[in-house]
Amino acid sequence: MKIGITCYPTYGGSGAVATELGLSLAERGHEVHFVSYALPFRLDRFHERVFFHEVEMEHYPLFEHPPYSLALAVAIHGVARDAELDLMHVHYAIPHATSAWVARTMLAEEGRDLPIVTTLHGTDITLVGIHPSFQPITRFSIRQSQGLTAVSDYLAGETEDDFGVPRSGIEVIPNFIDPETYYPGREPCHRETLAPGGEKIVMHVSNFRAVKRIPDVVMTFAGILHEVDARLVLVGDGPERPRAREIAERLGIADSIVFLGKHAAIEELLACADLFLLPSESESFGLAALEAMACGVPVVTSDAGGLPEVVVEGEVGHLLPVGDFEGMAEAGVSILADDQRHARLSSAARALAVERFSTERVVPMYEAHYRRVLAASSA
Repeated sequence: MKIGITCYPTYGGSGAVATELGLSLAERGHEVHFVSYALPFRLDRFHERVFFHEVEMEHYPLFEHPPYSLALAVAIHGVARDAELDLMHVHYAIPHATSAWVARTMLAEEGRDLPIVTTLHGTDITLVGIHPSFQPITRFSIRQSQGLTAVSDYLAGETEDDFGVPRSGIEVIPNFIDPETYYPGREPCHRETLAPGGEKIVMHVSNFRAVKRIPDVVMTFAGILHEVDARLVLVGDGPERPRAREIAERLGIADSIVFLGKHAAIEELLACADLFLLPSESESFGLAALEAMACGVPVVTSDAGGLPEVVVEGEVGHLLPVGDFEGMAEAGVSILADDQRHARLSSAARALAVERFSTERVVPMYEAHYRRVLAASSA
């Protein structure tokens, strides 16, 4: 198949999954064309059968905000026509599904068809898409898609409730990891740099938005630090970073926290971790938790959103109510202070990640979805 993919190219779960999906599809013999305003951050070297098309933006004095959605539609139209794409797979509904629909309408006037598959990742439905200024266009755009997938049962349910899309029309295909990229004992590990005193390493990775509850990460770690000699490694950046530093200083634990900022090779850092914290208000899936589990890292997280579909309580870590940082600290201590239990959880986390969420298991689900969409479109 010749497959077009549009995603946000910056750091984030939807862009990471979309890029890894495209690379995996290319390895399986498909021709993949990425269409975006910048090179996806994980598309960092040459890959056979993978092409990148940058959306061209012209700046005119008339436009205070250049209309990216229209420029993207034009780009998708051109790539679909010139590369003779079989279908277009867009990740994140706004504005990608809308732009793809415009491109498909343009192609129809030329006697061409371009089936659209839209994958919903989370905030495109639960935050951005549900806003009154976007909800009508989000509802329209996803309903115009010939294929619709969501990364969790939770997100599929939210889409049905908030946008009136029948649950039967949404296929749940989970996020995935490459077990050969994320694995325990990876070198270099950087443990001696991150914890020079041999401390246990507690880690959190995110974009530091309010929904991630970064203060809870710091307060949970403060509780752990009372019982366990540990270091907190914070990976990522965003609006909540200054607040995290302020709380750490107020609690007198700033010297035990490492603010690493953004880091491209997350797999190198996760391989060093002894515990992963993710106390989010909600997660549509929890890709960061899955990546940690694949590296054999037990997870303490919120019992919210799609996280219970990834983290099995008591088997690979613990699920606690949102905001219960004291309970999360107790759970963290119970894992870090017991080496045998930590080893059991670590082994189970790795096994579950590989068994349920590996590339080899999930990518064929997308291929099958594509074939069903193409068969229905040609009927």
